[in-house]
This record gives sequence, structure tokens and C-alpha cells, in this order.
Amino acid sequence: MLAEQFDVFLFDLDGVVYVGAEPLPGAVQSLRRLREEKKEIRFLTNDPCTTRKKTAAKLTGLGIEASAEEVITSGWATAQLLCREKIKTAFVLGDENLKWECEQAGIQWIGTDEADPDAEAVVVGWDSDLSFHDIQKAVRLIYRGAKFVATNADRTFPTPAGPSPAVGAIVEAIRISTDMKPLVAGKPSPYMFNAVLERFPAASRIVMVGDNPYTDVLGAHQAGISAILISGDKKKKFPSALDFRNPDAVIPDLQSLFVDGLAMKKWNRPSFSWPDYVQPGVAGIILDEGQRVLLMKRADNGLWGIPSGHVEPGETVEAAIIREMQEETGLTVRVKRLIGVYSDPQSQVFSYPNGKVSQFITVCFECEAVSGELEWDVEETLDVDYFAFDQLPEDLLKMHPRWLKDALDLKEGHISFIR
Repeated sequence: MLAEQFDVFLFDLDGVVYVGAEPLPGAVQSLRRLREEKKEIRFLTNDPCTTRKKTAAKLTGLGIEASAEEVITSGWATAQLLCREKIKTAFVLGDENLKWECEQAGIQWIGTDEADPDAEAVVVGWDSDLSFHDIQKAVRLIYRGAKFVATNADRTFPTPAGPSPAVGAIVEAIRISTDMKPLVAGKPSPYMFNAVLERFPAASRIVMVGDNPYTDVLGAHQAGISAILISGDKKKKFPSALDFRNPDAVIPDLQSLFVDGLAMKKWNRPSFSWPDYVQPGVAGIILDEGQRVLLMKRADNGLWGIPSGHVEPGETVEAAIIREMQEETGLTVRVKRLIGVYSDPQSQVFSYPNGKVSQFITVCFECEAVSGELEWDVEETLDVDYFAFDQLPEDLLKMHPRWLKDALDLKEGHISFIR
């Protein structure tokens, strides 16, 4: 039984334990049985329009044992996150529940009715009375240096009339206007999970049970724990075996936790961060007359690497490599041949200062310099030099030895390939 494999169970609420004001079939009995078997239970919800005490009272009213200390709401997690960031004042786009949580954490909240607010953080929750003017105030504050914080990034929530915009819709409006990714307290951000995990011994066997692969499963896997998806569709999966959103088990309801023979995969977290985007990139292996390769030492990490860059909208990869080599090295190049196409997330996922995480699909070419002299941006590049293939620096960017080996193999008659 799945129930026997774990010591601690983290449950999403809406769609897992209840729907609206009614418990789901078997939920009350299943949670009671877990209690009887001495399992630890915590309830995690992205709903910012409630408090821990109110959520516990709702569960109790449905016949489910719960205390406020066993509930983690995105509003409470946001207040704790603000404390961790040493925030004392916050411009809050949210209802009275989020403001109450901020008050309990000693944070002075500023409401949307103040004409020209000044605060250390902008906090996005949910308030159906928010206006575009409130979003404008938030954007101005972030441009002035305020931290951008969100209770969650859920884009919709279910209603009887169909999906309705949620907190993520407001977050996106501010993100697009500021080009800043917010600190997110709720699922799938690791912060909510870590607030729970740090209270249990490291050896505890912990699992998340939820109905949303984009929040519950992804968040659990980012935090390094197993995930069970509540769903009637066992066949629906994301194509890649390394996709963080694929659950370790799929069951139709909580009663299935006690069914014999159900399979459970072991989650082994890959070494890369989960990317927000997949982007096209290019890299150029430029050889001199002595067949030495041009490498650049990056200022941001101190590592040597092949000149590389992005593909811009409307641009062919050949035009992109010619432009990027000119911008990066000052050299005008001719593209000789394709070395390979690469997308290994272990080596091509990057995190940026604005919080974005991108995975690159890189098209690598061998190029020949036809004119120009070496010159580079000293703020981005520490040094530039040519190296023999058997005398490459040890401090190379981790993906580049593969590209250089493929280039050398190609020169010796092997075919190029995709990685």
C-alpha cells in the first residue's frame, strides 16, 4: 500500500480533500485512517483568501481532524517569507486575510487606497476590487527598488461558470511591466514546502498528494520529495522522463492510498533547476590558422567558454551566429559547417539575476574569421585567447568540452549529431 511507504503526508485541499463545501468521497475516512496509523499530516493550500485557523475550522466542520498548526496557506507562507527577507513594510494587493497574516508577522501593510505608497515590498494576493491603478502603483514601487512577492502564481481557479483569472493573472501583468520574476511563497515554489520539511527529521519519508501537476507535483519534486497525483487519467504524462511535472504515482482518490499492489516510482531529482522557458541559442567554434580554438573568459562566473548567444525573433540561426560572433569577438565570420544541436538540461539550464531560469537549445557551428580584430566588452568578458585542442583550460563551462570534442571528431571524419 502507498500509505505504508511514507511517514508524512502533505495534502492539497480543493480537488483532493474537498470540492467547495463538500468532502470528496472517502476523504474523511482515509484521513482518519492515516491518523490511526500514526502518520503525520499537513494541509497545503495556495488559497490566499483564508487563514490557517479558518481553514482548520472548515476541515473540522467537514469531519476531518485538523489544527491551525497543520495548515500552511499561501498567505501565511507569504508573511513568513517577508520576515525572512527582513521586510517591514509592504504594499498589499490582497484581501483582509492576507493583511491579517502580515500583521501577525509584524509587517506593516499599506493598502491600495493610499495615493502614493512607499514600501519595501509589493505583495500580490487576491482582491476582486483591484484596479489597473493599483497595478500601476505596484509597478512604480518595484521600479523604485521594492521586492516583488506573490502568494502564488496560479493563473486560474475553477468556478461553476468555468475557469476564472486568479492571482497569477495579476502577477503576470506586473512581471511583464517590470521584467522581474517574483518571489513566490505558494506552490510550486519550494518555500511553502521547505516551511513544512524543516520541521521533520531529514530521514522522514514525505510525500505530496495533489491534483495539479503544475503546482503540487512540480513543487514537491523541486523540494526533493515524492508526489502522488489524484486523477482519473493514468495515461496523461509529459513526454520527457526528466519532466518534474510527472507524478510518481496516479490514483483516483484518497481511498486508493490503502489499495495493495499500486506502483510508486522513486523520485530522484535531476541536478538541473526546473526551467521556466526553453530558448534557442547559437555557439561558434572559431579556429585560427594553427587550428587553435578561440575561447572567452566570462566575467559573471570566471569560466572559459566558446563564444555564444541568442537567436532573435525573425532571425535564421546562420544570421544569428554571424551577428553574435561580431558582437562577442569583433570578428566577421563565415559559417563552415554544423557541429551539432544540443539541449542537455544537465548542462544547459541557466538561472539569471532577474529570477528567470532558461534551458537552451544550442546550435553549434564551426566558423572561420574572414575580417576584423579581436575586441570584447570588458564588463562581460575578462579575457580572450586561442587554445590548442590538447591544451584547453580546466575551468571550461561544463557543456563546452562536449561541443569541442564533437568539433574535433568532425574534423577527423566523424559525422555531426544531436545531443
